[in-house]
Amino acid sequence: MAIQFHDITATSKNVTLGIKEWHIEPGQSWGLFCADGDIGAILGDLLCGELEPESGKITEGACKIAQVSLAEQQRLLESELEKDNSDFLDRIDTGTCVYQLVFEICQDPDLTQTLLNDLDLTHLAQSGFRQLSTGETRRVMLARALATKPELLLLDNVFAGLDIAHRANLARYLETLAPSITLMMTFSRESDIPCWVTQIALFVEGKLESTMNKARWDCHPIIAQLKSQSQAQSAEMIALIRRHQHTSLFDDPIFEIKNGKVAYTEKTIFTNLNWRINQGQHWQIKGPNGCGKSTLLGLIFGDHPQCYSNDIQIFGKKRGSGETIWEIKQHIGMVSSALHLQYRVNCSAIEVILSGFYDSIGLYTQPSKKQIDTAKEWLTLLHMTHNEKTPFKTLEYGQQRLLLIARALVKQPELLILDEPYQGLDYLGRQLVKNTLELIASENLSQLLYVSHYQEDGLDSVQNYLEFTFDHQHQCYQARVC
Repeated sequence: MAIQFHDITATSKNVTLGIKEWHIEPGQSWGLFCADGDIGAILGDLLCGELEPESGKITEGACKIAQVSLAEQQRLLESELEKDNSDFLDRIDTGTCVYQLVFEICQDPDLTQTLLNDLDLTHLAQSGFRQLSTGETRRVMLARALATKPELLLLDNVFAGLDIAHRANLARYLETLAPSITLMMTFSRESDIPCWVTQIALFVEGKLESTMNKARWDCHPIIAQLKSQSQAQSAEMIALIRRHQHTSLFDDPIFEIKNGKVAYTEKTIFTNLNWRINQGQHWQIKGPNGCGKSTLLGLIFGDHPQCYSNDIQIFGKKRGSGETIWEIKQHIGMVSSALHLQYRVNCSAIEVILSGFYDSIGLYTQPSKKQIDTAKEWLTLLHMTHNEKTPFKTLEYGQQRLLLIARALVKQPELLILDEPYQGLDYLGRQLVKNTLELIASENLSQLLYVSHYQEDGLDSVQNYLEFTFDHQHQCYQARVC
């Protein structure tokens, strides 16, 4: 089944997709590189018939098409939250179990079990969707897409959120599917494009600029051009941060946990965690999907219920000694997939940034003129001034993530917690944020606590590492400073 795009224009969530001519042959594996902008979700919606083009024509034979995207993942998580029955149960509702989420698509127990085995989900079969890590959730979304037995599969940054081992395993698995399924995979990282991909489509500002084979792509100058562009924009961002710099108010330790443990009725996540963050230290937390990295960040931020059952000291106060959660949060900036999901109020772009001054989901306090001016400066830096009054939920996923990063930075926090901050960002956005974080760390403008599964995301100024590994004797994870 061939697919022909002819003079296509389509708009969704403030993103306009433009394709003059593009021909996709059966059995081809396409890598779609997005220099700036997010075209994966809109292209998937076009092919699946969920979005009509404003002009042009798509010619395709009758076939099954499936997509996997961060936007689809967000929609499923929101659906699971709407079904939350915690108020009627004697336990927390963790959502539909993984097995059921896959089985409900295909109604085939054999196919369901095969997909769980292939995507390393068997041990999570009875786990609720809402208790999964980001990487585990991504694999569930892929299993659901494959359960439809598609002939064409569109994968939007499919490796986002996966640890190193699962990225390698998934690349090999997709290679086995390539002869029987036409694959279209969007990428914002050149390192993510598998060697077996045969064709590359380069999109710039939402428009298909050119198509080429993999050999031509490997020597294309676009990456060098984007790096130069991001350096200039990063310099402007760090200048803004310096203008609002403040002095630290706290002595050592900034944070300390002794014999830390997180356990649920059915399993223990980690135990025996002894860790201390001192003034001026920047840390990266490492470990595989599901080891408890995000859980640990929740203990620090105060969003995890077991933060009060652990021996924790933060900003000079013992947790649970009478401090309010807001007294702690006012010194912390946070970016995470969990926060992105929680930000479901439909306030405007500028209100998202302003909410960072108050650590709120949405804006419920009248900001000062100085705060409004600062938020407008951030919008200018992000090239989003025209979106100042645009509702947050109507923006593309990458634009939403940039606003949440600005929200975390706007108050110049003592501690900046970044849990997979680049998820959903295009190449230019990722380079911009990475360059800025490097400068923040090198000049100690905030202390970074950083999670990323990519070696290339390492920051030169981060020299302290906490790594989780699985302890087979105790059947849970242990962390060590390295």
